[in-house]
Amino acid sequence: MDRRLFLAATLGTLAAPAFAQNAPYTRWKVTTSEGHDAIAFLGPLSGEPLYQDYYAADAAAFAPKLPEPIRADIPRLWKEAGESFGLLGPGLSSKISGADVSTIDGVIAALADPEARIRPTLQKTPYWDEGDWRWLTAAAPRLHAVFIAMRDAGFAAFRTERIGELTARAAQLQRDLAPYDVIRLQQKLTGRVFEPQIEVVLLQFCKPHGIKVQGQTFLQAADWSLSITVRNAAHEMLHPPIPMDGAVAKAMLAVLAKDPLIPRIVREHDPKWGYTSLDGYFNEDLVQALDQLIGEAFGVGRNPADRWRLSDDGIHVLAAAFYGMLRQDKWIETGGNIEAWLGDAVRTGRLSHSMLHATAARVLERPMEKLWPLT
Repeated sequence: MDRRLFLAATLGTLAAPAFAQNAPYTRWKVTTSEGHDAIAFLGPLSGEPLYQDYYAADAAAFAPKLPEPIRADIPRLWKEAGESFGLLGPGLSSKISGADVSTIDGVIAALADPEARIRPTLQKTPYWDEGDWRWLTAAAPRLHAVFIAMRDAGFAAFRTERIGELTARAAQLQRDLAPYDVIRLQQKLTGRVFEPQIEVVLLQFCKPHGIKVQGQTFLQAADWSLSITVRNAAHEMLHPPIPMDGAVAKAMLAVLAKDPLIPRIVREHDPKWGYTSLDGYFNEDLVQALDQLIGEAFGVGRNPADRWRLSDDGIHVLAAAFYGMLRQDKWIETGGNIEAWLGDAVRTGRLSHSMLHATAARVLERPMEKLWPLT
C-alpha cells in the first residue's frame, strides 16, 4: 500500500466548527482492533528505525517470547515486502481488512486460506493489485506462522497491559468528532458520493502511520488528538482521489513522467516513507492537497509550507503545487469534480513543469531551483 500519513501530534482540544449550519451528514464510529494491532506490531518487531522512537521498549519486551526463527523471519519479510508490496504492516492491514481481523485469531484464519477469506472482498476494491496478490499469497504461510507464534507468546495479554482505558478513549473521541462534517466537504471538493459513516480504529502500535483500509475505515494511534483525527479522516477517506486506471489519471501520469523533478523525487527519496511509484506519489499528493483545504476549513489545518517541509523529508512538492492551484481557483468555495479539474489542467498545459514548480515554490516558500531535496 503506497499511502502513508505521518503526522506530528498536536495536543489540545478544539471548538466545534462554527460554520456548520446544517445537521452533519457524517456519522462517526470509533472502535479498536487486536488484529490490526498485531499486524502493526510487525513494524517494531522488524527492527526498522522508523518505529524505534515509539516502540523500542515494547519490541524488546515481546521479541524474546518468540521462537528465534520467527524473530529472524520478520525483518526478512519486511525487507522483501518493501521491494514489491510496500510497507508490510500498513499494506497487510489494507489487503486483509475485508476479512474479520478484529482479533489475532481472525488474522491467523484469514492467512490460513487467503483465496477464500481475503481475495473475494479484496478483488472488488481499489486495493486489488495482481502483483501485490502474488506476493501476499506466496508470503502467507510465513506470515501465518508469525501470527501463530505471536498468539502463542501471549500478544493479546501483552497488548491489554499497554492499551489502558482504550474503550473509554474511543467513546469520548466518538462524541468529540460528532460536529465535524468531513464527508460533506469531501463530496463538495471531489464531486464524488460517499457513504455517511467513517470508522476510526484506534491502535496501540501503528505510529507513525495513519492507514486507510477497505471501506470508509482508517487506523490511527489511540493517543492522537482530535485535530489529528479530523485531519486523518479528511485525508484517508479520499484514497484514491480519482480512478487510477482512468483516462485522466493516465494522462496526468504521462505529464508527470516528463517533469524534470517529480520522477526524481519518486526514485531518489528514502523508501521508508513509501510512495515509490509515480502513481502512488500522485495519488498521495493530490489527496494531501485536498485534505489541506478541508483542514483549513475546519480550523485544524497546519501552515502548508511548514507541513510539507517537515513531512517525509519534504518530498510532497506535487501536493504543494496542486494545493496552490486549487487555492487560486477558490476550490474550497466552489467545489466541483476533481477529476474534471485535473483533465482541464492537463489539456491546457497548466501542469507544465515551469508552472507546476512556480506554484509549488510559492506555497513552500523556497526557490524553484531548491524545491527538493531540502538542504
